[in-house]
Amino acid sequence: MRTQVAIIGSGPSGLLLGQLLTGAGIDNIILDRVGKDYILGRVRAGVLEEGTVGLIDQAGAGARLHAEGLPHTGFSLAFDGRDHRIDLRGLTGGKRVMVYGQTEVTRDLMERREASGARTIYEAANVTPHDFDTGSPFVTYEKDGGTHRIDCDFIAGCDGFHGPSRNAVPKSAIRVFEKIYPFGWLGILAEVAPVSDELIYANHPRGFALCSMRSATRSRYYIQCALDEKIEDWSDDRFWDELRRRLPAHHAEALITAPSFEKSIAPLRSFVAEPMRFGSMFLVGDAAHIVPPTGAKGLNLAASDVHYLFAGLREHYRDGSDAGIDAYSEKALARVWKAVRFSWWMTTMMHRFPDTGEFDQRIQEAELDYLTHSRAASTALAENYVGLPL
Repeated sequence: MRTQVAIIGSGPSGLLLGQLLTGAGIDNIILDRVGKDYILGRVRAGVLEEGTVGLIDQAGAGARLHAEGLPHTGFSLAFDGRDHRIDLRGLTGGKRVMVYGQTEVTRDLMERREASGARTIYEAANVTPHDFDTGSPFVTYEKDGGTHRIDCDFIAGCDGFHGPSRNAVPKSAIRVFEKIYPFGWLGILAEVAPVSDELIYANHPRGFALCSMRSATRSRYYIQCALDEKIEDWSDDRFWDELRRRLPAHHAEALITAPSFEKSIAPLRSFVAEPMRFGSMFLVGDAAHIVPPTGAKGLNLAASDVHYLFAGLREHYRDGSDAGIDAYSEKALARVWKAVRFSWWMTTMMHRFPDTGEFDQRIQEAELDYLTHSRAASTALAENYVGLPL
C-alpha cells in the first residue's frame, strides 16, 4: 500500500490534518490502534480559539459547531468571594472563543472524512514508523492476523503522549522539558444547566475550581485535589458540597446538581519535546507537548501544529518547495512555548500549592487584584486566552 502522508492517530489533530490534506488533493491514510467507538467515548475539553474554528471550517466540518457551539465573549475570575469578568471581546478588538466539546469536533471530522471517501484504518495494532531518517519512510501495523506496510513520503505523528511516533525517535535526538504539578483535577460531567453562561475560574483557600459546560444542558465542573485522592472516595454529594465552598455565594446558591455520568481525576503537567521534526516524520499535538488545562490550550495547540504542517506539505506538493516543512518545528515550537508559559502562569495563579506560605498567598492575591484592575494586564490575559496569531 502507498500514500503520500501516513497519519498515525485519529484524534482531532490527525483527523483535521487528514481532511485538510484531502481537500488539497494530497493522498493520506490515517491509522489508529483503537476503534471509532472508543475514540468517540473519550471526554475532553472544548474551548476553541477562532483560529481553530477557522481550520475546522476549512476542513468542511464546521456546520454543527456553528449551529450548536456556544460563543463566549468573556469569563470570570472569582476570588475574595466576588466575580471579576474578563471582557474578551472588548479587550481584543472583537475576538471570542467557542465552547464545543472535543468529542463533537472529533465526530464532525470523522463524518466529513467518511463522506469524502478518505481512508482510515481502525484497530491497527503495533503501528510503527520506520526509516523516517531516510528518503523512503514507511509505517507497519498488524490487523486481521497479518502485518501490513504503508510506504509514504511523510509521516505525521498525531498519536498522543503515549503513542509510538515520539517513542521511535532515538533518545539522543530529542530533548524533553517537563514540569509535574503537585495536584490534579477531579472533574465530573452532569446533565444540568451550567451555573453561569460563561466559564468561572475560582481561586479559593480550599483550592481551585472551574465551572465549565459542554452545552446549555450539560455541565463540566472541576475542583483541585491531591494526587493521591481516589475516585471512589468522592461521592457526587461530596463533590457538589466541595464545589459550593469554593464558589462565590451567589453561584453556590444557584448551582443545580444531579448525578454525574462521568467522573475522573487528571494529573497536571507541562511537557515539551524538541524538535518536532525528524527527517520525514513530524510530531503533532500531544505527541510533542502537553499543557495543564487551566489555559484551555491543549486542542488549540494541536490545531496550530496542524496549521503549520498542512501549509508546509501543501507548499511541498503544490510548489515543489520545502521551505514550509523545513520551518515547521521552529514555527510550531515558538507558539507552543508561549502557550506553555500562559498555561503555567494561569495554573500557578489560580491554584494553591502544598508549600504555599502566607507570603506566597499574599503575592497571589495581589497578582489577581492587579490583573483584574489593570486594563493592560487584563488585555495580556485576554490576548493569550483567545489565542495568539497563527
